Amino acid sequence: MIGSGVVKELRKLGTPQELTVQAKAVMPVAWVPRTIWQGSLCQGPVLPIEPVHRCPGMKLFVAGLSYRTAPVELREKLAVHPSRLRCHCCRLRLGGNLAEVVLLSTCNRVEIYGVTPKVNGNVHRLFQQLAPSNVDFVPHLYIKEGAEAVRHLFSVASGLDSMVIGETEITGQVKQAYVAAQEAKLTGRVINRLFQTALQTAKEIRTQTGIGRGATSVGSVAVELAERIFDHDLSQKTVMIIGAGKMGEACIRHLAKKGARSVLVSNRSYDRALGLANEFGGRAVRFDECLPAMAEADIVVSSTGSPQAILHREDLASVMHARRNQPLFLIDIAVPRDIDAEVGRLDNVYLYNVDHLEAIVRENVRQREQELAHCHSIISERTAALMAKLAPPPADNDVPAVPSEPDWTLGVGAVCLG
Repeated sequence: MIGSGVVKELRKLGTPQELTVQAKAVMPVAWVPRTIWQGSLCQGPVLPIEPVHRCPGMKLFVAGLSYRTAPVELREKLAVHPSRLRCHCCRLRLGGNLAEVVLLSTCNRVEIYGVTPKVNGNVHRLFQQLAPSNVDFVPHLYIKEGAEAVRHLFSVASGLDSMVIGETEITGQVKQAYVAAQEAKLTGRVINRLFQTALQTAKEIRTQTGIGRGATSVGSVAVELAERIFDHDLSQKTVMIIGAGKMGEACIRHLAKKGARSVLVSNRSYDRALGLANEFGGRAVRFDECLPAMAEADIVVSSTGSPQAILHREDLASVMHARRNQPLFLIDIAVPRDIDAEVGRLDNVYLYNVDHLEAIVRENVRQREQELAHCHSIISERTAALMAKLAPPPADNDVPAVPSEPDWTLGVGAVCLG
């Protein structure tokens, strides 16, 4: 671990060139020529990343796991809250020999996009920084390099690799992940072009194909499930939303369209719950009064973003007693999950999580498959064009040779001051 005194000392040394020469004297075990000055510590002075084309050996890659390769029980252990993206990116860059990095974390995937001299053997160490020590994630990982990595991101950003094909929320999440890394000065020539082109490609696919026609988000699929439970009639039902974030708001919007009789909104910030409830003619519920209010609901949709479960078996047992054991449907669309799995063992309690939405997803996939060929054609064209732009320029004999010593070492623990 780099001590605060060492960090202060390095920042006094001056330019990156001076730092390169002098850093060994300050940190003799393992030296980090440019990390302090490139924003990798979340705070302090920042200088631009050295252009990647000066090192032809650099490789673009993506490594990750998704709903296709890993169950929600594993994904939730690796999930990173949006407010922590920058800091986790810093740790990944410092600990993983990465020249550039973006971390994408959603309810359905955790992926690391990076530029590095060496991919093989490095990926497992990266994910070890995100996961608890007792988590065996290795069998669930996938790794893609070069054009394959580019094509993968374009598919992800366009919603083609989502559980609900054509959904639009992922595009915003990709942009959020990119902006977080960019603001922390953790991106450079390759990653900037990659993500900017990915967002442009997603927009092109949205406007030039019918992949988004009738496309739904996880929130709307949750509402569709609620409709199916009650034979497509919510007009006499009360629905409770726990968590007034983007996902919760999306659920409320869809419920309003479906004509739900009553919507209850509960959130840690009561003002946020009140504002959202007023907008859609619902009723706000204080977070600490959530359980008593739940006795009125027929369906509860939970998506709080809490790192631990907020509803446990004993909580719901008291709710069921208050409602005289009438059936209660719980739809948990949070990752990590909001509702303990043991809750589903209670009589007349029906618990669904994000993985249970797959049946509805499969139906949506069939409706959109006819558009996939056109989408993949666009992606192939944009991938080829980007790879041509990223190809290193002809060697310039006047350019000094790149030092053989790597910019990043694994000898120093990752540091985050943010």
